[in-house]
Amino acid sequence: MDAIDTLKLQIKELIISALEIEDITSDEIADSEPLFGAGLGLDSIDALELGIALKKKFGVKFSAETEENKKHFASVDALAAYIMEERGNGKIND
Repeated sequence: MDAIDTLKLQIKELIISALEIEDITSDEIADSEPLFGAGLGLDSIDALELGIALKKKFGVKFSAETEENKKHFASVDALAAYIMEERGNGKIND
C-alpha cells in the first residue's frame, strides 16, 4: 500500500470513528464518493466534527472560505489530495 492509499484509509477510519458511524466499514466508503448529500450523507455538523478531527490527526487547517472547504471535503480523494498538498509544503506532520 503506498502513501496515498494509506492516507485514504486513515481518513476513512477517522470519518467512521470521529462521527461515530456504526453501520459502515472503511471498505464500504469509495474514495471518489461524495461525503455530503447523496453520497455518504454527511451534513454540516458532521463537517465541523470531521474538520476538528482532521486538524487533530494531521495538523491541517481549513479556511473560513466555504467554497474552498466544499472542494476539500468533496470526497476522500479530495481530502487526501489536500492533506498531501499541505504535507508537500511542509506545513503538517503525521
